[in-house]
Amino acid sequence: MTLPALHRRAAELGRALARGSAGTGFVPTMGALHGGHLSLVARALRAHERVVVSVFVNPTQFGPREDFGAYPRALAGDRRLLGSLGAGRRLLLYAPEASDVYPAGFATAVAVGGAAGIRLEGEFRPGHLAGVATVVARLFALVRPRAAYFGLKDYQQYLVVRRLARDLFPGLRVVGCPTVREDDGLAMSSRNRYLDPVARMRAVALNRSLLAAAEAARGGERSVRRLRRAALKVLSRVPGLTVQYFDIADARTLEPLRILDRPARALTACVLKGTRLIDNLALEPGKGDARRA
Repeated sequence: MTLPALHRRAAELGRALARGSAGTGFVPTMGALHGGHLSLVARALRAHERVVVSVFVNPTQFGPREDFGAYPRALAGDRRLLGSLGAGRRLLLYAPEASDVYPAGFATAVAVGGAAGIRLEGEFRPGHLAGVATVVARLFALVRPRAAYFGLKDYQQYLVVRRLARDLFPGLRVVGCPTVREDDGLAMSSRNRYLDPVARMRAVALNRSLLAAAEAARGGERSVRRLRRAALKVLSRVPGLTVQYFDIADARTLEPLRILDRPARALTACVLKGTRLIDNLALEPGKGDARRA
């Protein structure tokens, strides 16, 4: 197994990329890699001669009472996991210190407007989306990829990054990749390792609540209020789980909906025994008889 070359500074990474072919693919991560991350890297490798994976736990997207200090860090394991893909020298690992991403005197913050930039995660995690947009903009400027790959589990983040790229990085393609799930339906997440066995078993309720809303929509239900009720009924049965939000919004803009009359996204965030989990699922108006709101 060939481990990917490890670069700790952007200048060093830039020299390595200059020796390769044009058209780099990029997968930004915060590390603690799992199968979902590997699916993004594999997708990028199919499309590009050279792929950069970044591992950087970004301090600007964590609030003062969030888990920045405790967030899992396992760089050696991440490197081995990437090596298992067998990509050899086609794969580069960029794992910078904060001083490389945010050098002394750095004083810029990036905020994306519109509903996708302020609702849901923007309400429950003030500053989070601006932190994401700032670090992604900085990484795009350092890596200069042709395309970047993001998992749709963080759907709101994907919309924010796509808008950022359109506005600030013309020509950069942002590719959304399907959520990878465990066999029981739980979305893969680095934070899943926080869950004890009981909490892990209960966490599948997030996916089941989304499926309940999707099933009702397929059956012809159009009222967002009733679709939410079906989902919240599932979540209400889980001991120790607190729902922060369960929302159904326009899939393109995340504007809230009252009636399911267009492609939409159901999104939820819950706290389970101290661990915050998010998930989402596409909703389409069903072919059954539409029920009145």
